[in-house]
Amino acid sequence: MSDDQVTLERIRAARARLSGRVLATPCRLSARLSERLGNPVYLKLESLHPTGSFKERGACNRILLLSDTDRARGVIAASAGNHAQAVARHAAVLGIRATVVMPETTPLVKVTAARRLGAEVVLHGQSYDEASERALELVREKGLTLIHPFDDPDVIAGQGTIGLELLEQVPDVAAVVVPIGGGGLIAGVGVAVKALAPHVRVHGVESRTFPGMKQAVEQSSPPSILGGKSIADGIAVRRVGQLTRRLVAESVDDIALVEEEEIAEAILFLLEADKTVAEGAGAVGVAALMHARTPPVPGAIAVVVSGGNIDVNLVSRVIERGLVQTGRTARFRVVLPDVAGALAELASAVADLRANILEIEHDRAFAGVELGQTLVELVLETRGHEHVEEVRTELTRRFTLHPRAS
Repeated sequence: MSDDQVTLERIRAARARLSGRVLATPCRLSARLSERLGNPVYLKLESLHPTGSFKERGACNRILLLSDTDRARGVIAASAGNHAQAVARHAAVLGIRATVVMPETTPLVKVTAARRLGAEVVLHGQSYDEASERALELVREKGLTLIHPFDDPDVIAGQGTIGLELLEQVPDVAAVVVPIGGGGLIAGVGVAVKALAPHVRVHGVESRTFPGMKQAVEQSSPPSILGGKSIADGIAVRRVGQLTRRLVAESVDDIALVEEEEIAEAILFLLEADKTVAEGAGAVGVAALMHARTPPVPGAIAVVVSGGNIDVNLVSRVIERGLVQTGRTARFRVVLPDVAGALAELASAVADLRANILEIEHDRAFAGVELGQTLVELVLETRGHEHVEEVRTELTRRFTLHPRAS
């Protein structure tokens, strides 16, 4: 076997090596998603690893294969967060000094976790790619051993153990949906699945903000994506790996792109319907299914929820926006006469409509209304879009809505 080959045998060897060190995660039926799609849909919960993501598999497999000399030098990794935690954890177990370079924009929860696991954390740059460049500089300066997050055959083989587990847990699976960042996860899963069950479709999913792999397999030379701000920071990779690009081209049937709002909706859906916490990168597969971004298949679907390390502040914002988008929170601006009893009449009307007032603001000075009037802004808890329209219709009939009412 050449050093850059990723085969079924290499993945099986990784599985044996990881036994007892890395969790074999459950693959659970999602009743709500199955009902929505009309197919049995299973969630492969890689978010349940101690560090919250699938990265444990590849990092552990690579570190276990290090020579004594490499272990003595210490290891280094560049990461948007999850790979850093995985390297830190498994290096600490083996008594190996670990340094991780993370973008300055990395969520605090991931930075704190890497430090807690014993790694020296270096914050550098605004993206994974800039952090990676700094990690390579430190390799040259200090002689550290690089643990690449995706473009390494032993890392890919470790991630491929997910494919072996999936086929055992869902023997009748017809399609597997996998997030794509640098490509290590889907490359490993694709090799394993196609080797054992070539009829099973392998669908990749990227954020439309970072479509690196899709463009790489469609073009003669891999581009460097400009990218931007993405809720799926774990897969915000501007340039995919050369090895992963080749393996994806060989084993992945298609690649779908999802929008940022769709990812946010999927995070909220998983939280509410399946009681599953997923970060943006972990939720892209569910987003693709919810919005029919992947081709339909006549059978069971398994989707990899690759990680659950999401900042609680982001969870709060996702929930707030999700409630607005699903019609469960609505805002109205109502112009009232500035007289006693007007506000009480408005509150009574809202109560009659079975809506709940969450916030209320009374503005006489800055709203641009006439003297003798006041602008009241209401944020209401509602039961869906039909209820919102019912409230809007009744408030319009009884009061004056401000032109900026929403």
